[in-house]
Amino acid sequence: MKLNLSENLFGFNDPDSTGQRIVRLVFELFIAYSTCYLAWFWGLYTLRISDVVLPLGLARYIDISFMHGNSLPIWNAALISLSVVLGFLRVRKWPYAVAFILLLVQYAARFSLGEIPHSANLVGMGLLGFALGRLFFANTLQGSRFSIGFSYLFIGLAYSFSAWSKLIGTGWNWADGRHLWMWINEKAVDEIARSGFVVLNFTQETALSSVWVATLFLLFGMITEFFGFVVWFKRLRFPGMMAILMLHMGIWQAMDIMFALSVWELCILGIPWAIFIDKVLEKTKGPSLSR
Repeated sequence: MKLNLSENLFGFNDPDSTGQRIVRLVFELFIAYSTCYLAWFWGLYTLRISDVVLPLGLARYIDISFMHGNSLPIWNAALISLSVVLGFLRVRKWPYAVAFILLLVQYAARFSLGEIPHSANLVGMGLLGFALGRLFFANTLQGSRFSIGFSYLFIGLAYSFSAWSKLIGTGWNWADGRHLWMWINEKAVDEIARSGFVVLNFTQETALSSVWVATLFLLFGMITEFFGFVVWFKRLRFPGMMAILMLHMGIWQAMDIMFALSVWELCILGIPWAIFIDKVLEKTKGPSLSR
């Protein structure tokens, strides 16, 4: 296995193929759509906020209250959408960078009530990757490859540092199955408050059946996060991404928390679609060439 990190992440010198071009286009479309979706979703919610309760992100450095009590969030969402469209159409080098900065403002304004979400982090860093790729690479192919490699880099960092933060904050006791029991029961209380009853699924019942089973669930999650950096390497990328996807499926089943945008991004980047597409095209071209 080659350990050259730049070659594994970006593959600047790799031969190009139709499958790779399709995957790059699909990924850019996904980031563009997700950015516009988040901009409008956050913007419409921000209209309901009148005060900054807890400054987060960019709001820790600037007074974000100018985004409240007026229609600026909607105008900001429109500007973000316009910048994304211009970036996708390659009108200039800077539109994705503008969209990223404006999205940071939208994020800070929306989450000024004390929430600390991270379901949109992969999308935001994907947008930053495309912004940097456009700004610093004259060659479109190299810029696109950098953008995807940047997302792989951040995915590995995000999940590995998540495990480290658990170990630093709580130690191996974090994987105590009784913690999972507590989280499942807290979600059950929320569901009872919302609908008046709760029905546990198979995963929840299995976890609650034994503290050791629940501990194994948490250990799998912690170990998967700890080795998140393996997605930096081409040969380990597919199993690493599939393990992270299984982690998200487990979170969804055990705690009813689904990071939908993150899961979609992992599916696009983790499954070797380019190889499948190239093989299909090769098979379809073969018979026609022989005839």
